[in-house]
Amino acid sequence: MTRIRSLFATRLYHAPLSAHDPAIDAAELEASCYSIAEDDEAGQQWCEDNAYPGYTSYASLTDLPWRFPIFGDLVSALDAHVASFAKDLCFDLGDRELKLEDLWINILPEGGTHSSHIHPHSVISGTTYVAMPEGTSALKLEDPRLPMMMAAPTRVKDAREELKPFIYVTPAVGDVLLWESWLRHEVPMNMSEDDRISVSFNYRWD
Repeated sequence: MTRIRSLFATRLYHAPLSAHDPAIDAAELEASCYSIAEDDEAGQQWCEDNAYPGYTSYASLTDLPWRFPIFGDLVSALDAHVASFAKDLCFDLGDRELKLEDLWINILPEGGTHSSHIHPHSVISGTTYVAMPEGTSALKLEDPRLPMMMAAPTRVKDAREELKPFIYVTPAVGDVLLWESWLRHEVPMNMSEDDRISVSFNYRWD
C-alpha cells in the first residue's frame, strides 16, 4: 500500500488580534504609530541613512509600551497569541518563558518594500496589521528548504499550498500573523497610494 505523508511542517499562525484581550482600538493604534513616527528624529535619520522607504522604529525606539499605553495593551494581547502558538508548536519551554524581545512600527508608503530576511536569535516573530489599504502588498513567505533544491524542477502553478515555494498571505486590519523566526519572509512593493502600517515583534526564550 502506497502512503505519502507531509513531514517537517512549517506552521503559520493567523488570527484576529481581538481573539485575546485586551481590546485594541484600531484608529487609536494607527494615530499612535503616526505620532511616534513624526517625533522620532533618530528613526527618521536611520531610515534616511539606510535608504529605508517610509519609516521604521526598529533601530531607534525600544520603549513603545512606555510611550503609549495602547502598545502596552497590544503586548498583553500578543503574549496570549504567542502562548497559543507555542502550544501548537509543542515547544517544551521548561521553567522558562517566551518573552517579548522587541516591538517596532513599520510605515511603508507607495513603492516601499522590505527585502527578504529572517530574525536571528528569536524564537517566534510576527506582525499585527494597522492599515492595509486596497492594493497593498501581502506578506511573502519562503519555503525554508528552497536553498537545497538546486536540481529540482519548478512546481506547477496549481500545486498544493504545502508544496509551493512561496506563499502570499494578505491579512486584514486587526489580524496577527506569527511564525518561527527562522522562516524567511519579505514585504513586496506597496502598490497602493496609501501607507501600509504594521507593528512587528520578536519573542525570545527567556
